[in-house]
Amino acid sequence: RWQKVLYERQPFPDNYVDQRFLEELRKNVHARRYRYGAVVFQSGAVVQQLCSVCVFVLTWWYMDAGRLSPHGLFGAALASSLLGYVLFDAVDGGAGRRESGRTRWADLKSTLVFAAFTYGFSPVLKTLTESISTDTIYAMSALMLLGHLIFFDYGANAAIVSSTLSLNMAIFASVCLASRLPRSLHTFVVVTFAMQIFALWPMLQKKLKARTPCCYVGVTVLFALAALAGLATVSSVGAVLFASLLLAISCLCPYCLIRLQLLKDNIHGPWDEAEIKEDLSRFLM
Repeated sequence: RWQKVLYERQPFPDNYVDQRFLEELRKNVHARRYRYGAVVFQSGAVVQQLCSVCVFVLTWWYMDAGRLSPHGLFGAALASSLLGYVLFDAVDGGAGRRESGRTRWADLKSTLVFAAFTYGFSPVLKTLTESISTDTIYAMSALMLLGHLIFFDYGANAAIVSSTLSLNMAIFASVCLASRLPRSLHTFVVVTFAMQIFALWPMLQKKLKARTPCCYVGVTVLFALAALAGLATVSSVGAVLFASLLLAISCLCPYCLIRLQLLKDNIHGPWDEAEIKEDLSRFLM
């Protein structure tokens, strides 16, 4: 009788197996089963980041067209930052701040230093790309914002995720676009606003998502509606296309994932590589 061993000589060829070979066949042992509601909830991170890019580009367009003053944008950004700062601490009752050991005075000093340096270097940023054509600036900004969306940390554990690279690409795009505005004050306000919406806003999103899921869903819906309303004032066709994109990401793509999950057919059996389940740490001492 054939035995599945290598240390005995048997009257069978090397590739011989009997009818019992497939008895150990297992399918989809480690396959994850997704629920539609959970997938839609997780897609909110992608929707919010797309809306962040849309809001930033719309804000820059309004300032370039002269329909939004830098003082108005700076006041609105300052008010929203203060509101978000209070909400960031109120969500967990200040537990995260106590664990990190960071004080409000340290946050204030960091904010003042960043604002002072950005304001001081705004004339340099304004003239940084004078020798580059406007079309090239727009193309570079579009590629950088696309890279920001690709490398952003949406919560997936993947090699392509890089929060630092994603943020740097967004700030680079904001500097390129801000250099085409009329005054240095416009450049300062746009770069500051870019830091708020690309660095601080995702931090608040993650805390809301972890602590208060219902509030996170409400904020996501309101933010998407605000982005669509702003885009509708510029282009109705663009607003329709952007709304279709958001609906496809948040509703259609999760549905396709659930349907395709039913077709998953991963097989496991005696042909898999051996897994050492015994604790071998004692041999390392």
